[in-house]
Amino acid sequence: MPALVWASRAVRPLGLDPDTAAALGVRVDRVRRGLTVLGVVLAATATGAAGPIGFVALTAPQLARRLTRTPHLPLLTSALTGAVVLAGADLAARTLLPPREIPVGALTALVGGPYLLWLLGRRSGDIRG
Repeated sequence: MPALVWASRAVRPLGLDPDTAAALGVRVDRVRRGLTVLGVVLAATATGAAGPIGFVALTAPQLARRLTRTPHLPLLTSALTGAVVLAGADLAARTLLPPREIPVGALTALVGGPYLLWLLGRRSGDIRG
């Protein structure tokens, strides 16, 4: 928690351009390195607690973009879509084979992999045509 409090304070001046943040006395490179390390540690902690569920992070923004029909990435909608997809995958993993539990990461890979391949195939078709 102290690292998150530091990060919330450190990010504010970085919202300006790097020259302005440096003029305000912020060590831009040091803060960026600290934020990167914090992000890696938080991602590793989440992965250690929940397991590898990488396809959710790849498919949720694409689904959110299709739901909102916007050209830019809708961040809040992506987060909510990821939460719904993961909750649905967890529910399905627990109930598909009643005596056993399927790993959530395997289920999201089974659904997310073909979806991403379909997106790539569709995207490459758009480039050619």
